[in-house]
Amino acid sequence: MSSTKIHLTKAAFTISAPDIRRLPADSGIEVAFAGRSNAGKSSALNTLTNQRGLARISKTPGRTQLINVFEVAENRRLIDLPGYGFAKVPLEMKKKWQKALGEYLEKRQCLKGIVILMDIRHPLKDLDMDLIQWAADSELATLVLLTKCDKLSQGKRSAEVLSVKKALAPLNADIRVQAFSSLKYTGKEQADAIICDWLEQEAEDYDLPEATDSGDEGDNILPEDFQN
Repeated sequence: MSSTKIHLTKAAFTISAPDIRRLPADSGIEVAFAGRSNAGKSSALNTLTNQRGLARISKTPGRTQLINVFEVAENRRLIDLPGYGFAKVPLEMKKKWQKALGEYLEKRQCLKGIVILMDIRHPLKDLDMDLIQWAADSELATLVLLTKCDKLSQGKRSAEVLSVKKALAPLNADIRVQAFSSLKYTGKEQADAIICDWLEQEAEDYDLPEATDSGDEGDNILPEDFQN
């Protein structure tokens, strides 16, 4: 365990990168945030860091077009990945975003945990499941945040969390599931503890992968939707 004590409130924006070659050196520890473009990813980041304007929130889902980097401590970063599966943008632009997302997930060795956000009213869509399956195959610690839980009654909320846990149980992976609300702060404390625990682990140094157009860098290749 690292001696570095992490406080997400110290997160500060550092760079927006179109691809992994423009990111900081592949060292330290990163925790990535991913989800469909309407899952409330930016709102969740702002809530977890207690910074209303850290991640830009748009009324039009899918505006996260780049890989956004937020430094929490030295060599400890939060990564806001491009949203997937919803944005009403030209196809070529969407393909560019998805390629950046796929490259990051496949090649970034300092990635130690992933937060996958899903609207609690519409969880486990195909692309969500593809990403969760990939994380499980890659033995990557995963936190599933079921966002916008304030839209449901307490009973319905609990039932949805249980349903998602049951659906993911057969993967037999390090996956935690919880309800989350950026509006009511539901689940904030629990999510904060999990993410900080990931970031406080001992870090290793890695070499940044060479630029390549091939997709054979690892055994657990992402689905085509995340690569093209």
